[in-house]
Amino acid sequence: MTNLPGSADSARLAARGLTKRFGSITAIEDVSLDIRPGEVRALCGGNGAGKSTLVKILTGVLKPTEGKLEIDGSQRSFANPVDAQRAGLALVAQELSLAPDLSVHDNLWLGHASAPLARRTISTASLAREALDAVGLEAIALDAKAGRLALAERQLLEIARGLVRKASLLILDEPTATLSEREIAKVFGAVRRLKSRNCSVIYITHRMAEVYELCDSVTVMRNGRVITTEPVEDMPRDRLLELMIGRELTEVYPASTTPPGAVMLEVTDLRVPGVVDDFSLQVRAGEIVGVVGQIGSGATESIRALAGLVHNARGVVKVDDRRLRLGASATVLKSGVRFVSEDRAAEGIFLDKPAHTNLIASRLNELSRIGVLTPRGLRRIAGVLARRVSFDTTRLYLGAGRLSGGNQQKLAIGRCSDRRSPGLILMNEPTRGVDMGARAEIYQTLRRLCDEGNAVLLASTDLEEVVGLVDRVVTMFRGRIVAEHARGEFEETVILSEITNTREAA
Repeated sequence: MTNLPGSADSARLAARGLTKRFGSITAIEDVSLDIRPGEVRALCGGNGAGKSTLVKILTGVLKPTEGKLEIDGSQRSFANPVDAQRAGLALVAQELSLAPDLSVHDNLWLGHASAPLARRTISTASLAREALDAVGLEAIALDAKAGRLALAERQLLEIARGLVRKASLLILDEPTATLSEREIAKVFGAVRRLKSRNCSVIYITHRMAEVYELCDSVTVMRNGRVITTEPVEDMPRDRLLELMIGRELTEVYPASTTPPGAVMLEVTDLRVPGVVDDFSLQVRAGEIVGVVGQIGSGATESIRALAGLVHNARGVVKVDDRRLRLGASATVLKSGVRFVSEDRAAEGIFLDKPAHTNLIASRLNELSRIGVLTPRGLRRIAGVLARRVSFDTTRLYLGAGRLSGGNQQKLAIGRCSDRRSPGLILMNEPTRGVDMGARAEIYQTLRRLCDEGNAVLLASTDLEEVVGLVDRVVTMFRGRIVAEHARGEFEETVILSEITNTREAA
C-alpha cells in the first residue's frame, strides 16, 4: 500500500477515539483519523454514516462524549465554533452563507473572530486580496456586491473566507453540488492551490469521480464508524462503493434488458423565450434519455417546460400521440406525466408529512372509494411503492424532513413508480445530494421502471452519471441542442467538449 502524505508525527489534525452519544443513540463511535499538512482527504459514506456529526465536532458545534483532538501536535477542546476557527479549522458548508447585499470584502470578514465588520483597513484589504487571489478570484473587486457574483464565484468566496480566518484545515461539504463542469474546474483549481500552500482539506462529496480526480486519500465511514482510510490510488471504485454500503454491489449502472418500444414523447420546436430555442427530440418506451448542458444551457428549463412549469413555453409536445398543453402542470399531471424536481425541499416532497403520505400524495383520487380514503388501503399501497424504490418500510411513519437526501429522493421517485399503465417520467438532477450507495439503488429503480415500459427523460450535470446510466444523450449549449448520441457512441470528453462549445479545439 502506498503511504499517505506526510509522516505519522506530522499530523495537522489528529482525532483519537471520538464518540458522540445523544441519550441512548450513538451517532459516531471510536472515530480516529490523521490529516497531514497539504493533504486532500475525501470523507465518504452514505447518509447517516456519521460524517455530519464528525464535522460538527471538528468545527466546535458539538462536543464529543469521548475522545480527543490534536491540532499541530497540541491537544485542543472546542467550546464553540469560534474556538475551532482560532485553532485553524474552517467549514465551507453545502448551503452558501454569504450576505448578498454586502461587499466581497465585508463577506470575507463577516463572522471573523477578531475583525469587526465593515472596518476596512489597509491590513484587512490586503489580507482579503491575498485570499481572493489564492482561490482564483483575482479579477473580483473588493467592493463588488456578493449577490452579483456567479454561483461558482460565490463558492470560491466561501473558500477564501476560510483563508482570511487563517485556516490551516478547510472542510468543504459538497462544494460542487450546484456547479457546472467549468465552474467545478475553478473549485478544483482553488483546492489544488491550497494544497500547494500546505493547507489541509477534508473534502466531502457524493460524486465518486471527484474523489479520484482531486483527493490524495479517502476515509470511509459507515454506521458511525471509520471503516478504513487508504490512498485513493489503492481504492478501486467498486470497492469504495461496497465499503460505503456494506455489501457487494454487482452493478452500479444496470444495462437495459429490453429494446426501446414505441415513441412515448415527441417534442417539436420547444421554445422558452431567452432560454430555450428549438428543442426537439423523441423518447421511446423503455429508454432513459439524458439532456446535458451547463447551467444556463436550457437543459433544466426544457424539462421543466415539458412538466408544465414554465408559463411562456411554446412548441408541439405529444405524449402517447396526444397533444400536451404546455404551461399547465395540472393538465400534464392528469395526462400521466410525472416530474421529479431537483429541489426536493421546495417542489419534491412534503417535509412536514410522513413518508407514506408523500408516496401516495399524487394518487388520492384514484385510491378513494366514493370519496373515502381507508387508512389500511393507503398503508398497503405506500408499502408497495416503498419496496419498489428500496425504501425501508419501517421508516414509512417518519417525517420526510427527518430522512436522508437519498431516502427523500426515493419518496419522490416512488410516487411516480406505480401507474396503471406505463408513462413518462421527467427528472432534473435525479441524484443531487444523494450518497453513492443510494445513487446505485436509484439507478437500478430507474432501469427497472424502463424495463416495465416507462420512459425517463432527465437532465443531469453529473457526467459520470450520464455516461453510465442513459441510453441516449442530448447535449445543449446556449439554449440549442448540439448533438445526440446513442449509448456506446459517447464518453465524458465528447460530452464536455459539446456543452462547452470546444469541439473543434478538442
